[in-house]
Amino acid sequence: MKKNNWRFLGLILFSVCLLFGLAACGGGDETSSSDGSGDDGGLKDKYTVATDTGFVPFEFKKNGEYTGFDIELIRAIADEVGFEIDLAPTNFDGIIPGLQTGKFDIAVAGIGITEKRAKKIDYSDPYYKSGLRIGVPKDNTSIKGLEDLEGKTVATRLGSTSSAFIKENIEGATPNEYQQMSQVYLAVENGSADAVLYDAPNVAYYIKTKGSDKLKLVGDLYKAENYGIAISKGQDELVKAINDALATLKENGTYADIYKEWFGEKPPKE
Repeated sequence: MKKNNWRFLGLILFSVCLLFGLAACGGGDETSSSDGSGDDGGLKDKYTVATDTGFVPFEFKKNGEYTGFDIELIRAIADEVGFEIDLAPTNFDGIIPGLQTGKFDIAVAGIGITEKRAKKIDYSDPYYKSGLRIGVPKDNTSIKGLEDLEGKTVATRLGSTSSAFIKENIEGATPNEYQQMSQVYLAVENGSADAVLYDAPNVAYYIKTKGSDKLKLVGDLYKAENYGIAISKGQDELVKAINDALATLKENGTYADIYKEWFGEKPPKE
């Protein structure tokens, strides 16, 4: 009888230990469940960054590698904050919808900061001041400024702020919109469009390099605007981290080095 009692007591103790052990194991799994995925509202280890590789000198592909001012800047920001990036090339007009649906986390593609876009996405602090420039065939003498584009066919990029500007500000002008900037410049060079109106640094860079014997710049800098790094809504901590990193890069000279590499001069004083 005593042996049975001891056996029964031993069985109870074994069961209690087993239950405590399972509880302890369960607790351990719960406390170690964070894998850096950001599900708890913190920063993630890696972010998908949308870009458009046809916007020189900000982002383009050279010798099989992605490069440009925007690409180097977002890489420097990622290093400063401490996350990795997965570049996702896409057409410019698909960037904002992709951020809205969660396909992309971040986007760098010379994206102008506008009130309309800010209702759909978040922005970093401005990192580049741009504007619009006009490019025409070298032998064109009739188009000298914005007013001369009235009633003309003007090539630009689909979904860009320049397209909206043409529709809203140039009477009778027809915007020919293309997904790729190579198509935009080709349209002017082959006579399908009278002029190109697009972001100043891109137009200037193209005319300085590939289009030097075909196109020329005319007029002034129109509608100055700021570029911002676009971020999908609801990532306040990421917005702050990017802004803090951008400020640090400006303070320690990294931003100025990247700027000079791509534009041949120091950034203008803010």
